[in-house]
Amino acid sequence: MKKKIKIFLASPRGFCAGVERAIEIVNKTLLKYGKPVYVRHEIVHNKQVVEDLKTRGAIFVEELSEIKDLTRPVIFSAHGVPKKVPQEAKLKNLSYIDATCPLVSKVHRESEQLFKNGYDIILIGHKNHPEVIGTMGQLPDGSVRLIETSDNVASLKVKDFTKPLAYITQTTLSIDDTFEIIKLLKNKFPNIKDPIKEDICYATTNRQSAVKKIAPGCDMFFVIGSRNSSNSVRLVEVAKKAGCINSELIHFGKKLPIDQIKKSKTIGISSGASAPEQLVQTLINEIKESCEVSIEEIVVAKETVVFRLPKELN
Repeated sequence: MKKKIKIFLASPRGFCAGVERAIEIVNKTLLKYGKPVYVRHEIVHNKQVVEDLKTRGAIFVEELSEIKDLTRPVIFSAHGVPKKVPQEAKLKNLSYIDATCPLVSKVHRESEQLFKNGYDIILIGHKNHPEVIGTMGQLPDGSVRLIETSDNVASLKVKDFTKPLAYITQTTLSIDDTFEIIKLLKNKFPNIKDPIKEDICYATTNRQSAVKKIAPGCDMFFVIGSRNSSNSVRLVEVAKKAGCINSELIHFGKKLPIDQIKKSKTIGISSGASAPEQLVQTLINEIKESCEVSIEEIVVAKETVVFRLPKELN
């Protein structure tokens, strides 16, 4: 007799509007220009999405110098790129389409405006993440100070900042961790300027809220997503902090811990903003092979955001 298990399914989960737009940009570019088209960096952080686009004719490169046929278009990933990248594309006479998420572009414009208005800028984010590299790359070297943790705030010296101070953030951070860092920044720099509208994106906020609601009642929690997907990794951290210590990331090639699942009564499932829904259904079907499953979807928000495609593809 199969073990009975209750699955709580987080909603919203999976693709956000920025990811859907980026994938559509690659597909529409292939339709319009034929194959191959080049994509600088993974369009979104998901191996299955990338592999699928490769079969359709997308060639992924890390730098423009790797492009062998300069007559073909290149797409910049949803994470955004430093200003030097489109400048290099122009020098090479490359035709390019920018798939940067509009909410990341908002942070780029914000940083430029702050710099223009004479502010020293602090960016809260993860070093070497493509979004952080892209945001810092909007301004001259040294214009943005990156901090990752509360400890980094402690090491900041008030006398190091000679201009008014402002902060911006990566869009895919843990809301709670970022709140703590901001609180420390405000204690140290009472006049620090907030973003006009919070930088952490609606999709990150909604997915973390859904996980927080479900995780306390779960024996295990699974987040489907890639190891280099910031928002997916944050969801695992959120689940653990919310009370489900036995939470883990289910990435490409990861074996499902069926023995542990069979010992559980309740399991929570969510997926990162770049993980296709099909992977969620595959995970549920795999559990169904060993267990008798009942599913309850927990909805914390309805997402209706849609981003327009670049004018080149309209």
